[in-house]
Amino acid sequence: MGALAGAVLAEGGAGASGSPVQAMGIKTALPAAELGLYSLVLSGALAYAGRGLLEASQDGAHRKAFRESVRPGWEYIGRKMDVADFEWVMWFTSFRNVIIFALSGHVLFAKLCTMVAPKSGFVTGTFDLQEVLFHGGSSFTVLRCTSFALESCAHPDRHYSLADLLKYNFYLPFFFFGPIMTFDRFHAQVSQVEPVRREGELWHIRAQAGLSVVAIMAVDIFFHFFYILTIPSDLKFANRLPDSALAGLAYSNLVYDWVKAAVLFGVVNTVACLDHLDPPQPPKCITALYVFAETHFDRGINDWLCKYVYNHIGGEHSAVIPELAATVATFAITTLWLGPCDIVYLWSFLNCFGLNFELWMQKLAEWGPLARIEASLSVQMSRRVRALFGAMNFWAIIMYNLVSLNSLKFTELVARRLLLTGFPQTTLSILFVTYCGVQLVKERERTLALEEEQKQDKEKPE
Repeated sequence: MGALAGAVLAEGGAGASGSPVQAMGIKTALPAAELGLYSLVLSGALAYAGRGLLEASQDGAHRKAFRESVRPGWEYIGRKMDVADFEWVMWFTSFRNVIIFALSGHVLFAKLCTMVAPKSGFVTGTFDLQEVLFHGGSSFTVLRCTSFALESCAHPDRHYSLADLLKYNFYLPFFFFGPIMTFDRFHAQVSQVEPVRREGELWHIRAQAGLSVVAIMAVDIFFHFFYILTIPSDLKFANRLPDSALAGLAYSNLVYDWVKAAVLFGVVNTVACLDHLDPPQPPKCITALYVFAETHFDRGINDWLCKYVYNHIGGEHSAVIPELAATVATFAITTLWLGPCDIVYLWSFLNCFGLNFELWMQKLAEWGPLARIEASLSVQMSRRVRALFGAMNFWAIIMYNLVSLNSLKFTELVARRLLLTGFPQTTLSILFVTYCGVQLVKERERTLALEEEQKQDKEKPE
């Protein structure tokens, strides 16, 4: 899938307005003892699966099939390191110094320019990196130019110029790596005559930069102990893993891809914030995703697709036929952008189906007899039932996206072991552990919703 696949993973399935299913009963509380039990079960399960992966990584360190992707790591750790992900190695090892030089040079150049003319510190030249950076810059250029063209057509009275397009497209921090901002947002932000920093913004930028450095080091250390990217390539070895370790392996691959996207965009966003921009935020953690309508690994491309395709066709996303048309169009464009091939076709179909199936189930839940059944339940029991369906949805999201992150054969192995040969013990155990995780995510959402409500109440005039 290349450097861009992870960035747009599950992108077309990102809804702009949130999930009505998730919103219902969001303020419903559960007993503290019950939540404590969920925390204990989830922690124990993750520790048990992690131990299995650690032992498997130790056992397979010297396998012939691992030689290409498990190589000597840091000397003071004294262990081999998983280097199967060429993107991570490229960004943070091979080209690390070049990237630091480029971004640091941009910051210094921008600072000097802003002393003369505010908001003129945009590098419009090219930077000679490897071929993959050229393809990355070209791919994002297609999206940026499309955004500029559409905004120009939608607002002919604003008279955007070629200089606006060049400034937008060749802004160095976003050019090669993304994330992408739609032209209207970018233009509005860079056109501020005297940008003013919010209170505490510089502290937040420093904290973000420090967090990115810590995350990069943590991932490198993690790869010395857990070979989560190499093991899936050896199906014979992966098939020998315990069911719990295999489930943990599938889950950890999705988590790692989220971490990679968050770190990469975090580094770039730190530089953008120094330029008084408000870039797209990092993606939502995969652990907190249990609805297809919120699944995306790049908020920038998510905003682009929603603004120009998904919301434009789907409207309120409450009608079945317009929603089907919107998702098909969104995934068709995503497929063309990623590069049409069999695995992209399959990934697009699965995620498009998942998003539509979610709406169909929502409509079914609103159907008279089922709605009356749910109405007869207590609000706590309704939350539990919805969390159970959320747990099943969580694994659908993992399986549908594992296809593009690893391989179809590895995805088939995980599905067969967890759903067929492991049924019912493994299937129900993993479903219960996932249910516990979904309930904890729901509790976090409930807390945030209450905090937001209290904040709005304080802001209301007396």
